[in-house]
Amino acid sequence: MLKLAVAQLNYMVGDFAGNCAAIISHMQKAAAASADVAVFSELCICGYYPGDLLEDSAFLAKAEQALANIMQASRDYPSLVSVIGTVRSNKGQGKALHNALLAIRNGEIVAEYYKQLLPTYGIFDERRHFEPGKEVASTLDVAGHKLGFMVCEDGWNDEEHDYQVNPFNALTAAKVDLIISINASPSDIGKRQQRHAMFARAAAHHQLPLLYVNQVGGQDQLVFDGASFAVTSDHGVTFEAARFEEDFQLLGFADKQFTAIDGTALLKPDSIGLSVPEFTRRQIVLGLQDYARRCGFKQVVVGSSGGIDSALTIALAVQALGAENVIAITMPSAYSSTGSVSDSVKLCDNLQVKLYTHPILSLVEQYARGFEDAFASPLRGLTQENLQARIRGTILMEYSNAFGALLLTTGNKSEISVGYCTLYGDTNGGLGLIGDLYKTEVYALSQHVNSAAGREIIPQDVLTKPPSAELAPDQLDTDSLPPYDELDEMLKWHIEGKRLPAHEFAKAQAFVEQLQKTEAGQKSLSRIIGMVARNEYKRRQAPPIIRVRARAFGSGRQMPIAAKY
Repeated sequence: MLKLAVAQLNYMVGDFAGNCAAIISHMQKAAAASADVAVFSELCICGYYPGDLLEDSAFLAKAEQALANIMQASRDYPSLVSVIGTVRSNKGQGKALHNALLAIRNGEIVAEYYKQLLPTYGIFDERRHFEPGKEVASTLDVAGHKLGFMVCEDGWNDEEHDYQVNPFNALTAAKVDLIISINASPSDIGKRQQRHAMFARAAAHHQLPLLYVNQVGGQDQLVFDGASFAVTSDHGVTFEAARFEEDFQLLGFADKQFTAIDGTALLKPDSIGLSVPEFTRRQIVLGLQDYARRCGFKQVVVGSSGGIDSALTIALAVQALGAENVIAITMPSAYSSTGSVSDSVKLCDNLQVKLYTHPILSLVEQYARGFEDAFASPLRGLTQENLQARIRGTILMEYSNAFGALLLTTGNKSEISVGYCTLYGDTNGGLGLIGDLYKTEVYALSQHVNSAAGREIIPQDVLTKPPSAELAPDQLDTDSLPPYDELDEMLKWHIEGKRLPAHEFAKAQAFVEQLQKTEAGQKSLSRIIGMVARNEYKRRQAPPIIRVRARAFGSGRQMPIAAKY
């Protein structure tokens, strides 16, 4: 029986010492368990994705030194094969580097493979830095089993829709017993099911079992959920590692089947997995934990308006960092409702979060006098509304600067889409937690937070009050926007389209088709599409947001600012 160690770890881009120490410690752990092979993930030495750091010679030199350290450490475990991901120089024509998989044993590289399929869609831009590997199989005999290797995207083209090359074919021709795939696959809604279905079909098609090892953790906008798995040609997915946490598991392999290390049957994973709200909660919580930790922040600060967006942001921040590390500030103005303060107080009491009050009425009045004195025109309308948001944003940044807390912006995807936010006001911040959640999803996740806690965390009044920016008398979001349950369907259809899960796309498509049957519906849809286009300049200047969906704002949706369309 072949003994496999699955090392699903949380790496940081550029932390060569930390990444190297984690890899070596798990090599030791695998060797102590008498494993034949320890499998790590894609670009684990440098972290995924390093971007243009790959053009920095010092960065590349550190990667080489880290590899040398790992190879030296492997001499302490001479019978163990360690499969790792790193950067290698290209000796031929093309880009200077390869995205490489190395199999290391007793201080030597015993197999080397270069990723053939380099994604350039969505959030990926690997062809910017890497040259594809040759269309050949890389294999290695270990304990009487012939192993074949691939890297992440190499396994996503078995239906041959996106690339001319299908690396599965070379591995099948090489008659391998097992494919080992190392990955850095970020998660989004539906991604787990997509992975399982894709690789189950490929395993059945080629009659080959496959071990898929993924990394875990947050890196900038991306979150990697781990969820490493094993799949066979006849039983589909037979093993899955933990989701959203590091994991180390031992598997047996014989006769094209995976077993527990003692040879007993594995417990088949639940095909359904997490509910969408629970997945979303865990994705955001892990994303914030790692973003704050990697950027050196221990505390966060949030402007508390008494509304649903700031309430959910505060609740998620508490889950990620603890109540003692979350600060809320309420900043009432002349147009703030009584509930904007009282609901903030109740929320923070429920969460044991420190709440400060910093009224802005006098500041707004002072600005208004100064504006009229300087420009001989009263401050009114949208200018006055935006001023309030910008004063609040300035106060929050003052707190951030003074006390070293990371400011979390509170905009949701619906508002960010149509520009229902103030540049240099409520868009201020270092990170957005709910910027990839539509407004209807904000409500759903808020209700889930309460339900999971078994008590009222987010006050009922916050869940039921009509959404309002409270920047003008009796203002409601629906004064200038369709109801959110309608707006969100338009936005999903326009922004994500067929990238949506099938049932979501069908619902959005049906809604839009109904709209298009009437002149009023056509005008409403056209207006919303125009608002999305006109507000690209705001999104370009907004803080990064934690990605939850297949197409999030940021690197996942690259649109021109100056365009006529």
